[in-house]
Amino acid sequence: MNRITLLEQFKIVTKEATGDIIMPVRLQKGDSEQGYRAADVYLMRLKDSSAAQKKAPYIIHQLITGKDIQPSGENVSATAVVRSIFCVYNDDEEEGSLMLVNLMERLRIHLLKQVVIGNQFQLDLTVGLETLIYPDDTAPYYAGEMVSTWKLPAVTREVSQWL
Repeated sequence: MNRITLLEQFKIVTKEATGDIIMPVRLQKGDSEQGYRAADVYLMRLKDSSAAQKKAPYIIHQLITGKDIQPSGENVSATAVVRSIFCVYNDDEEEGSLMLVNLMERLRIHLLKQVVIGNQFQLDLTVGLETLIYPDDTAPYYAGEMVSTWKLPAVTREVSQWL
């Protein structure tokens, strides 16, 4: 369950880092005035992907790959690659683009300062922390992603004396 725990801890850290950034939400039928809130954080997927535009602002953390290796003569090591998708809404294209960058930067800087989350998962900066702002013209929605690699605690073998 290490990788699930990683995602859960990542969600907690994301809320800590971005929870005070209040952004506009799209007016829905029946709304009389503009609403504002912090980005919601989801694991793996939105609860209802057909409502992706209605959910903005949001961040989704997805486990992309995982790897367990044991080079000869060394201990087992484990890593996981997490893709974080960011989406914000704003009628003003300049403001919306900057809002997206601000949201992504807040999390990036927080991760670079903290490096370890959940007292067990370490950001692997030898691989790097990569960000991408999607260049597509999707106004009034703006999206980007961040890819991070995490070192996980190795699984302890129950029959280690035989190996």
